[in-house]
Amino acid sequence: MGQMSSPKKELDLELTNMKRNPYLADYTEFKKRRRKQEAQGEKPEVSPERVSKRKPTRKIVSEKASSQRNIPERSAAKRAAARERRRRMVYYKKLALLTGGAVILITAAVLGIWLWRTGKTAADSQAVNENEVGEEILASLEPEVKIQGISAEDYGKHPTWTEDFLTLNECSRPGDALTQVNSIFVHYTANPGTSAAQNRSYFEQLKDTQETSASAHFIIGYEGEIIQCIPLDEIAYAVQTRNEDSISIECCYLEEDGSFTQETYDSLINLLRWLIETYDLTENDILRHYDCGGKKCPLYYVNNEDAWEQLKRDVR
Repeated sequence: MGQMSSPKKELDLELTNMKRNPYLADYTEFKKRRRKQEAQGEKPEVSPERVSKRKPTRKIVSEKASSQRNIPERSAAKRAAARERRRRMVYYKKLALLTGGAVILITAAVLGIWLWRTGKTAADSQAVNENEVGEEILASLEPEVKIQGISAEDYGKHPTWTEDFLTLNECSRPGDALTQVNSIFVHYTANPGTSAAQNRSYFEQLKDTQETSASAHFIIGYEGEIIQCIPLDEIAYAVQTRNEDSISIECCYLEEDGSFTQETYDSLINLLRWLIETYDLTENDILRHYDCGGKKCPLYYVNNEDAWEQLKRDVR
């Protein structure tokens, strides 16, 4: 066991510390008081240095807190100002939260509307595209509507005529199919003063008389009327070597030279123009009966070559 320190050594150590303390000048007086206490058997006095190092007691802290509560009126104003600042800070925080929430809601609503409208537009566009595609598919599946071998659209553009087909027979309307059209032939009736209706009746009577084979797709009267005798998808007996790929037009006349009236001429030009457009031909595909076989038909335009060239220019 270690030896316990004697009171004298403790006192000497205490005095030494006192000497080193620059804040205590009268350490000699303290020394005398200490020795006297020891001689009388009293509890030695604690050095001022130790007292200075002690923690403040609860009483001192309480007094300090009490003194802080008793601050001047100016400090109370500062505290009120601080409370006001804190209140405003809380208010502004709430305001910021509310504003941020409102902005988020508005943005979400605008975005939702935009997405909805974009989706609706895309859906409508898709529906339109699907309808167009559906129409194209239907158009490709459904056969094209044709009238007399011509599309309904092109057929609807034809000049005015009267449709009065001949009865099917071996002499004027055999009913054989006309699969292609390469030429348009112009004829004259060779009966001056006869009308379109009279020449149509002549073709019709051939089924009974059977005296010859003759007909034409169209007959144009001297007043400009047009009668259709043969459908455009059937052959006519007009040009013996070209019946299978041509359309023929008979023209009525009054003059002995075979010239046409102005009404007949105008109707012929309109009909020729429609035919070459419909069958994708040119004015050079318009021929006289004379150009295939040498028959002087139509008489006036065989004898007057310049008039024939003028007719084709008028068609063009």
